[in-house]
Amino acid sequence: MMMLRSLSRPLERCLGVRAGGDALMWHADLKPHASGDFSIAVVQANNCLEDQSQVFTSPFATYVGVYDGHGGSKASRFVNKHLFPFLHKFSTEQGGLSADVIKKAFNATEEEFLRLVKRSLSVRPQIASVGSCCLVGAISIDVLYVANLGDSRAVLGRKASGDKENTVVAERLSTDHNVGVEEVRKEVEELHPDDSHIVVYTRGVWRIKGIIQVSRSIGDVYLKKPEFYRDPIFQQFGNPVPLKRPVIIAEPSILIRKLKPQDQFLIFASDGLWEQLSDEAAVNIVFKNPRAGIARRLVRAALQEVAKKREMRYSDIKKIKKGIRRHFHDDITVIVIYLDKHRGSFCNKRTKQNAMGCTVAPVDIYSFNADGGDEDLLQKIT
Repeated sequence: MMMLRSLSRPLERCLGVRAGGDALMWHADLKPHASGDFSIAVVQANNCLEDQSQVFTSPFATYVGVYDGHGGSKASRFVNKHLFPFLHKFSTEQGGLSADVIKKAFNATEEEFLRLVKRSLSVRPQIASVGSCCLVGAISIDVLYVANLGDSRAVLGRKASGDKENTVVAERLSTDHNVGVEEVRKEVEELHPDDSHIVVYTRGVWRIKGIIQVSRSIGDVYLKKPEFYRDPIFQQFGNPVPLKRPVIIAEPSILIRKLKPQDQFLIFASDGLWEQLSDEAAVNIVFKNPRAGIARRLVRAALQEVAKKREMRYSDIKKIKKGIRRHFHDDITVIVIYLDKHRGSFCNKRTKQNAMGCTVAPVDIYSFNADGGDEDLLQKIT
């Protein structure tokens, strides 16, 4: 059952620190949650950080959110403030967490953002083209829920069985809603049999209507609601995209899984990480290295891959300013969740007490602005 209301005191503001030598990286090395420890790290590449993320912990449950925005940060910031409170609201009403609760929370967040777009269109027409991928994980009573829109990804590291007990296996838990994946591309094409240009290969990748790679998101209302692309205000801002029906949707893929003793840890990350590291490579890094700073280690491994591809040094990548840095890599968010409780090392009273809190990454690393995200979340869920 969703236990967000269990907090009776203000959430601790957990800002973490900037990483030494990289002014665009932020991290919180190791913090407790109900089932073990977690680590989070973010590196900014865009002028305005489009990745937003949060970890909410109580003595009974852990909630993780990674929101990778596109077209700006408005949608991802909006999801960061509204999705968890909706999860709390619907789980309280229905007596616990479920796939139906998660779908309702995603839908409510989408509808609230749509209302914001309608109110703002006359003064900010660009908001109709802003969207966000959305990856959520929840651990409650030994059950893991993973829900996602877009191409952020959740990967489980579990111990191999048999003769390979000292190795770890990577198991992908989420679905990449990206038309670069052939199955997703065919799914979109089958939904639009009367549009031979629904998916177009342009600028080196497959894109829906030649514009967007992901097939599911929060926002992007001009690709979902014909009235927006027809609006004269929006037409003055961007190129109209004739629509007969929505070309992307906000229906999440949901996985529900009973956690097992061999399950070691979870990696939740935006596609900025997965563009550089395979599932297996990321899982092996976590398995073979100390816990403290493990999310930061994954981000650095990704940046080292970026440097290698460009025949540069990692130290050179760190010197590149935001905005320009986007030409080298995307914003990257990584959250690693260790699953100690489910391997027989059950949390003691002290661990449960320390597991109360909320860690919200800054909305912009360069300015180190946390936007009061944790206080806002507390007000909405208590």
